[in-house]
Amino acid sequence: MTKPSRNAISSFAAAFSLALVLAASPIAAEPRTGEKAPDFVGVDSSGKTHKLSDLKGKTVVLEWTNHDCPFVKKHYSTSNMQKLQKEATGNGVVWLSVISSAPGFQGHVKAEKADALTAERGASPTAVILDAEGDIGRAYNARTTPHMFLIDEKGTLVYKGAIDDKPSANNADVPIARNYLREALAAAGTGKPVDPDSTRPYGCSVKYGS
Repeated sequence: MTKPSRNAISSFAAAFSLALVLAASPIAAEPRTGEKAPDFVGVDSSGKTHKLSDLKGKTVVLEWTNHDCPFVKKHYSTSNMQKLQKEATGNGVVWLSVISSAPGFQGHVKAEKADALTAERGASPTAVILDAEGDIGRAYNARTTPHMFLIDEKGTLVYKGAIDDKPSANNADVPIARNYLREALAAAGTGKPVDPDSTRPYGCSVKYGS
């Protein structure tokens, strides 16, 4: 019988370790477009409580974010995210930026830092939700930063996935990208079907705790 090589053993150990990490990762039912968006209650950086069911009649954007993530930095350093926020909120959309990084993990911030980041970057979300326990993130199965969700006035999830079609951290890709979220907002605003209504998100993994 051939004895396994050291490389083969190392590869198996690495794969086994990865399986353990994946097994320990948060698992949630995938929210479906065309169905009611999962309800949630969250507290923002100013201490105000937001409940999705209270926002019925409003279009809502959920943006998962982590200021230390290179993919998030791409969209903020080019002002791409800020422009989208201003366009959306200017049209009456409620834009909630959600931070689900757990304490001790990349991207975790407290209220004061969250507000400072908003001011420094000239961001215009309606509010920044602090989800350190990861409850909202798990309810939506948010996997990356950024990860975008669009909920229509009836409370139906009409889009989920990437912000655009350029899964890179390269600033030069922003002006040539197809912006899925902007298209989804435009369609939802005129009552048209969102197409595509689901895409593969890209970015850094959401840093949930145990």
